Amino acid sequence: MGKIVTFGEIMLRLNPPGFNRITETRVFEALYAGGEANVAASLACYGEQTEFVSRIPANDLGDACVAYLRQHGIGTSYMLRGGDRLGIYFLEAGAAQRASKVIYDRAGSSFALIKPGMVDWQTVFKDADWFHWTGITPAVSEGAALACAEAIQVARQMGVTVSCDLNYRAKLWKWGKKAGEVMQELVAGCDVAVGNEEDAEKVFGITAPEADVTAGKVEATQYRYVCEKLAERFPNLKTIAVTLRGSISASHNTWSGALWQAGAFYTAPVYDIIPIVDRVGGGDSFVGGLIYGLRRWPTSPAQALHFAVAASCLKHSIPGDFNAVTVAEVEALMAGDASGRVRR
Repeated sequence: MGKIVTFGEIMLRLNPPGFNRITETRVFEALYAGGEANVAASLACYGEQTEFVSRIPANDLGDACVAYLRQHGIGTSYMLRGGDRLGIYFLEAGAAQRASKVIYDRAGSSFALIKPGMVDWQTVFKDADWFHWTGITPAVSEGAALACAEAIQVARQMGVTVSCDLNYRAKLWKWGKKAGEVMQELVAGCDVAVGNEEDAEKVFGITAPEADVTAGKVEATQYRYVCEKLAERFPNLKTIAVTLRGSISASHNTWSGALWQAGAFYTAPVYDIIPIVDRVGGGDSFVGGLIYGLRRWPTSPAQALHFAVAASCLKHSIPGDFNAVTVAEVEALMAGDASGRVRR
């Protein structure tokens, strides 16, 4: 199989140690993260060849970012250098009934200033068979949205499968157009779409009937309607998946997923996750698992879905945005080993 290309912004992630609050801490832990880089990290752990495309400054922070990506086996051959700053996001981890909090500091970042024509997509997609982007990328700036559209167009011309995560971020859509207006054209060029319980509603106004994401329990069958409506609106979509998080508290979630393909609807087991170490990147780990599963088991969408849900369940036990788990660990959980016993 060919390489997998992802495109988006990577940022410096700064978080207080443990569950300390931003207003109280005097120390921040530094990592690097971003939705599309997170997906590439999962796939690299599964042994897939990946290339992450982004734009970062030509300074020590940019160098550290590249080193971090390479450390996790992610290809960086097409990283652009330019601009003055790396985007930052601050994360305050929630616990019990206190929610987690994210503060963005990414305006004017190197990636936000990207323009169409900066990336040679013909070269990037050589030997590639999959391209992934998320709704975060076009939300960052008009230039990023146009560059993403350019990438999708070239990928389709070259026969590359295109997937997207709707990933609605209200704090980012500030450059002039609404999410639904921009995403309509972009998603129309995709083969696979993924979203969480609320993304389709926030972006396209498609709401699951009788669903309440704050009630602590989410029913998979309620989201068949969402998948069918998305399939009607976007005829090119062959596969649509939804992550299903029941938020009992910041430390205790249920986790599952559902998948629509060619009119058939599949659901996955529900995992009860307590305590949560770090839920940020959970959706990205689902996408990474799903891409791996769809490529590994192209005739078994149910198997691909189960792999994605198990992989993302394990992510909740790992600090940072990247899901540093192996195929063997995911398959052990799929087989029913959720004991967490020490392996010697």
